[in-house]
Amino acid sequence: MRVLIDKYSQHVYHVAYSVLRNDQDAQDAAQEAFIQIYKSLPDYRSEGFKTWISRIAFHKAIDAKRKLGRRSAEDLGGDETVVNLPGRDEDVLARVIREERQEKLRERINQLPAQHRDIITAYYLSEKNYEQIAHEAQVAVKTVESRLYRARQWIRSHWKEEEWRE
Repeated sequence: MRVLIDKYSQHVYHVAYSVLRNDQDAQDAAQEAFIQIYKSLPDYRSEGFKTWISRIAFHKAIDAKRKLGRRSAEDLGGDETVVNLPGRDEDVLARVIREERQEKLRERINQLPAQHRDIITAYYLSEKNYEQIAHEAQVAVKTVESRLYRARQWIRSHWKEEEWRE
C-alpha cells in the first residue's frame, strides 16, 4: 500500500482538490480515497488503474463536499440541506479518462503496420479529412478512402473488440 500512496498521492490529492478547493479538505478526502482503494483492491478488474483510483478519489471528494454543504446549512440554522455538486470540476475525471484512453490508443496504433498506422493517425488522432490527407500524401482521395478501409479491416481482424473499444 505504501508504494501506491507514494506513487499516486499527488494525483489523488489533485483530483480531490479540484472538487473541494481547500487544502485540508482535499487531504482528508485523499486519505479516505486511499482507504477505499485499499478495501477495493480485490475487486479491481485490470482496467486503467489511474482512472480507477481517480474515480474513487473524485467520489470521495464529492461525498466530502456534500458533508461540508450539510454542515454549512446546519451552521446557518436552515433545515434544508445544501448539496454542492461540482460543475466544471467533474471535467477533471473526464480529462483523466480521456487522456488515459488516448495514451492506450497511441500505444496500440504504434503497433500497427506502417501503412495503416499513418492513415489511422492522420484521420483519427490528427482529425484530418480525406482531402487534407490526400493532399499531404499526394494521392487521390479514393486512395485515402481505400487505405483507411484496409486499416480498419486490419484492426478488426487483429485486435479483440474490448482492446480498442475501451
